[in-house]
Amino acid sequence: MILLGTLVNAVAIVAGALLGRLLSGIPESIRKTVMQGIGLAVVLLGIKMSLETQNFLLVILSIVIGSILGELMRIESGLNKLGQWLEQKMGKSTQGSIATGFVTTTLVYCIGAMAVLGAMDSGLRNNHEILYTKAMLDGFSAIIFSSTLGIGVLFSAVPVFLYQGAIALLSTQIYHIVSQETLNAMLVEVTAVGGLMIIAIGINILELKKINVANMLPALVIAAIGVPISQWLTGLFG
Repeated sequence: MILLGTLVNAVAIVAGALLGRLLSGIPESIRKTVMQGIGLAVVLLGIKMSLETQNFLLVILSIVIGSILGELMRIESGLNKLGQWLEQKMGKSTQGSIATGFVTTTLVYCIGAMAVLGAMDSGLRNNHEILYTKAMLDGFSAIIFSSTLGIGVLFSAVPVFLYQGAIALLSTQIYHIVSQETLNAMLVEVTAVGGLMIIAIGINILELKKINVANMLPALVIAAIGVPISQWLTGLFG
C-alpha cells in the first residue's frame, strides 16, 4: 500500500496532538522555555539542511523567485484563514490559537527532507521506513507543540497526508521523467532550500521576527525545476 507510511504519519500527529492537550495545564514559564528550546532545535536542523547545497546561487534564486510567487498567491494568508475558519468551527475564544498551531506545525511537518524522501521511497519502492521514523518524530513533537500551541496542531495532519500522499503517488512515475543522478541533485537542493525555511520557522517560534514562511513554499518547486535547467545550461555552455 503506497500511502501506508503517509497514513501512519498523519495518525501519529493526531495521537500526539491529543496527548499533548492532556499536558496543557503545565505552567506558562515551563511551556515558554520548552518552546524556546524547540525553536533553537528547529534552527539547528534548518542550518544542517541548508548546508547540503551544491549550488548556492540556485538556492538564492529559488528563495527570491519562490517568495515573489508566494506573496502574489498569498499562501500564508490562505493558511491563516483556514486556521481561523477551523477556530470558528471549534468555537475557540482565544484569537489565533488554532490558526497559529495549524500553520506552524503544517510548515514544520511538510518542509524537510524526510517528508519528500520518505514519500518518494513509499511511491518508488513501497518502502515506508523513512516515514515510519518521521511519524515517530512528528508524534513526539506534536505532544510538545499541542501542549503549547493548542489543538490546531491536530489539523496539520490533513495537509501532511495530502502533501506526502501526492508526492508518493507522483513519484511512481518520476523515473520516466528524470534520471537517478538528476533526481539526487534535485533532492539535495530542495533540502537546502527547505532548510532555510526551517530556520525561518525556528525564528518565528522564538518570536524574534515574524517571517511569512508559507509564502516561500514555491521556492521548493523552483529549486527542483532549477536543477535540470542548470544541468542543461552547464552542458550547453560548459
